[in-house]
Amino acid sequence: MTPPNLVAVGDNCLDAYLTNGLLTVGGNALNVAAQWRRNGWAARYFGAVGNDPEGEAVLSGLAGVGLSPDDVERRPGDTAVTLLRDESGDRKFLHESFGVGENFMPTPEHYAVVAAADWVHLGTNANKNLVRRLVADDVPFSIDVSTAHLALPLEDVPLLFASGPDEVDQPVEPLLTALRAAGAHRVVVTCGRRGSYFDDGQAVVHAPATLVDVVDTCGAGDSFIATFLTAFRFEGLRPAEALHAAAVAAARTCTHLGGFPQKPRPIPDWLPTKYARFIIDALGA
Repeated sequence: MTPPNLVAVGDNCLDAYLTNGLLTVGGNALNVAAQWRRNGWAARYFGAVGNDPEGEAVLSGLAGVGLSPDDVERRPGDTAVTLLRDESGDRKFLHESFGVGENFMPTPEHYAVVAAADWVHLGTNANKNLVRRLVADDVPFSIDVSTAHLALPLEDVPLLFASGPDEVDQPVEPLLTALRAAGAHRVVVTCGRRGSYFDDGQAVVHAPATLVDVVDTCGAGDSFIATFLTAFRFEGLRPAEALHAAAVAAARTCTHLGGFPQKPRPIPDWLPTKYARFIIDALGA
């Protein structure tokens, strides 16, 4: 059996952990592609970075997991950066800039690769026109809509991933219903310690979370997505089994800093200076 060709498209970023002075490479689409590569799947990542030192750091990070820097466009402007403060393993966002990757659309050459893939995953804040084009071209794909559940055109989207309420007294069904009513064929909602849910219009399946001592939650949802997609789509696992495998992968990601295993680098002196206004505003200093 020929291994499937997997492609992730969209966001990347440089995560700056101001609490401990470290940088990691991340972003939903990039993390998904990185996890696919780490798990032995053929995968490519298409996105954009700026012509700045942050872009160089992102390219170095993705190259470290076997993704090609040649698939990433260099554009004038800033690379996406997220400024974080750690609070007992949970991230507090002080500032998030989407940079030159915002509203990313692949070049015609790269879109030809995307359209021919066996599965495509679009990261958060995906380009609306790209979503419509993938639907029109009947490309098998998924989107992470966790940051804005209903901001994109979802009619006939094959599979959605979204984040839902952690609290057990808040029902998940209204969100599942809303996303499927918007046109998605299948929906997966992750709810932290509460576990995850899969809705294909026929039944809703639940799987518990895998609990671990958390170091950092960054990228846990992305590991979940990468593992669920290959388990459900290409390994023949049933929804409950795929949810469980994805939960194990997400828990494993919570045991290290960053969205995938990498060697964090010290925050260079120029970065806090460049983003001083946002840091001062966020900390009230």
